[in-house]
Amino acid sequence: MPQLEYKNIRFGYVIFTVLVIMAFACILAKGAYIIFAEGEYWEQVASRLKKEGIIVTPRRGSIYSADGKLLVSNLPEYKIYFDFEAGGLHKDSALVDSMTIICRGLHRIMPDKSEEAFRRDFRIGRNRRNKDGKLSQHYQLYPHRITYEQYNEIKKLPVFKWSQYKGGFIAETFQMRKKVYGELASRTLGGIYADKDSARFGLELAYDSLLRGAKGLSHRQKVMNKFLTLIDEPAIDGFDLETTIDVSMQDICEKALVDEMKLIGGEEGMVILMEVETGDIKSIVNLTHCKGDGKYHEVKNNCLADLMEPGSTFKTASLMIAFEDSVVGFNETIDTGNGIYNMYGREMKDHNWEKGGYGKISVPRIMQVSSNIGIARIIDDHYHNNPQKFIDGLYRIGIGSNLHMPIPGAASPRIKQPNQKGWYKTTLGWMSIGYETQLPIINTLAFYNAIANNGKLVKPRLLKSVKKNGKIVEKMPVEVIQERICSEPTLKKIQIILQTVCDMGSGEKAKTSDFLVAGKTGTAQIANPNGKGYIWDDGIHHYMCSFCGYFPANDPKYSCIVAIKKEGPYASGGAMAGPVFGNIASRVYAKEIRRNPIETYKNDSPILPDSKAGNIAALHNILNYLSIDVDNGWKDSYANGNPIWGKAVKHNNSVSLEKEKIKRGTVPDVKGMGARDAVFLLETLGFKVRINGIGQVYEQSIDPGKSYSKGEFISLRLKSAPHRKANVVKVKEPTAEEQQNAHID
Repeated sequence: MPQLEYKNIRFGYVIFTVLVIMAFACILAKGAYIIFAEGEYWEQVASRLKKEGIIVTPRRGSIYSADGKLLVSNLPEYKIYFDFEAGGLHKDSALVDSMTIICRGLHRIMPDKSEEAFRRDFRIGRNRRNKDGKLSQHYQLYPHRITYEQYNEIKKLPVFKWSQYKGGFIAETFQMRKKVYGELASRTLGGIYADKDSARFGLELAYDSLLRGAKGLSHRQKVMNKFLTLIDEPAIDGFDLETTIDVSMQDICEKALVDEMKLIGGEEGMVILMEVETGDIKSIVNLTHCKGDGKYHEVKNNCLADLMEPGSTFKTASLMIAFEDSVVGFNETIDTGNGIYNMYGREMKDHNWEKGGYGKISVPRIMQVSSNIGIARIIDDHYHNNPQKFIDGLYRIGIGSNLHMPIPGAASPRIKQPNQKGWYKTTLGWMSIGYETQLPIINTLAFYNAIANNGKLVKPRLLKSVKKNGKIVEKMPVEVIQERICSEPTLKKIQIILQTVCDMGSGEKAKTSDFLVAGKTGTAQIANPNGKGYIWDDGIHHYMCSFCGYFPANDPKYSCIVAIKKEGPYASGGAMAGPVFGNIASRVYAKEIRRNPIETYKNDSPILPDSKAGNIAALHNILNYLSIDVDNGWKDSYANGNPIWGKAVKHNNSVSLEKEKIKRGTVPDVKGMGARDAVFLLETLGFKVRINGIGQVYEQSIDPGKSYSKGEFISLRLKSAPHRKANVVKVKEPTAEEQQNAHID
């Protein structure tokens, strides 16, 4: 290689190397300048592009019923906006082409805003520009929040179904705590503060630590001119709660209570329905008459929080103590006189004192007619000199126990003590009949539930299990407070007496024609909260009418207490609370039969079950399941799930099914059908249906075969079909020989 060429190449490399070194030096210098001279400035820029320590809110756990229905949950709501800058000319052209469809659809989904109003907003949004010359990127289309269902409908509209950056539809999400069934068991389920993620009352507050979960952390980083959320510490969602509440039973109890309260002008009403064996609260109703709108609402959890003098339902506890201490016999006679008894200078009266009283009556009869004098004499005659023995007995049999209910604000019994201020000579007598002591009605029910549960006192339970992602994390056990509240002989006596109260006493209106019930009525005056005895400022007496019992009496499945506060002059636990109990018992029992039909039928029974008219295809399946012969053996199957209408005809040992043709344009004959089938059929044909009563249809307002117009109203009247009584007998008082054999005094 020539010398000159070599020197030129070397010189080129030198120049290149020098340039690289100089460039590297410049980079280092610039880096140093940025770090040291402009470091603070660039840190400020970076801080604007990154937001640290953003709280990630966990999903609050949901609350479910015992049968898996969603009761309370976080449901999304949305505020909707439109970005007129997104998507460019392509979006704008599509928006103009579909404007009529879009505005008409938005009006259909949100009918309180007109189609023209939506059109006007789009016109304004497409022409209005901000100070920077850009179109609005966050134009509000609707002033109110919309539901998840409305949001999904909007997402089906032209342009709105595109992505946010292509179509411009923006939805801000808000998680709202919602009760799916409105006020159903509202005070028990609880609530949270609207502007805070903190619980206020009920199960929401009791189990807040489980429901709320744990918050997480994130930061937002600007990347390619867009902010992205990056999770640093993920949030832990809350646990779900499975309650013991049954939605259909809750509905049954609430409707039965409301109907009676409207009839008698009740101020407050309470119902608790409990499963005997487990103590599971299947229904808990707290209703208050609100003068503002004249309706009944859940305002306070009266069932757990209100302390009240129980009245005559307490007599059962008094008599149980007397039986346990062997101070009175089952057939012993007590002289109640003419219905007025002077007890240490204060008159005690029976309700029939104006008719001359009951005179000498047996202990069971005392309970059947709810004689105040009879119970008071038994207790005062034997415990007046040692009242502490009676008080100890109240705690021994469990009615005075603190149940430690998990709901914040739940009260515990207040029972006077002989050594405390306020104990008088008359205290024991009036305490024995349900005054001078205060209980929440849940305590009274727990006591009667123990009687039904062969003496075992279980704690009332509202929470069945804790779940995560549908799997049980913790199952709440049945908690036994006392294995036995009394001896077996005492328990049998009490059970017999409570059954006769409903069979031939003050609780007759609580009984049903289908099965035996047992319980006790209670009517108590309510003391003036201003401390003026039992006369209120308006001069009117206020009463608590109650009934507490269980059903079926011979094989108890459920216990129930009904309590209604009302103004005078007339009040009766048997006449007012008793029918509510009977109504609830009948409907719950019917529900259980529908749920477990096989248990109500024996293959060796010569009696075929009654069948309503209606969907005979479904009836055929049930009859087959029960191994009952069907003469014509229904050959058809469900066509796309459609019912087959007809009726069942019973023969000696079988049933035949007869199909009936339904003609459109003419009114069908729905007499004999159950409410569900009748309403389904009529609504399918275009009727608007009103029903009155329970059972099967026996009268319809428009005669069968007549023509009708779509949307026309039709009224149906229902009543229960007469039932055969099976093994239902009145319980008579046992003879002396029977008492001896059963170890009854």
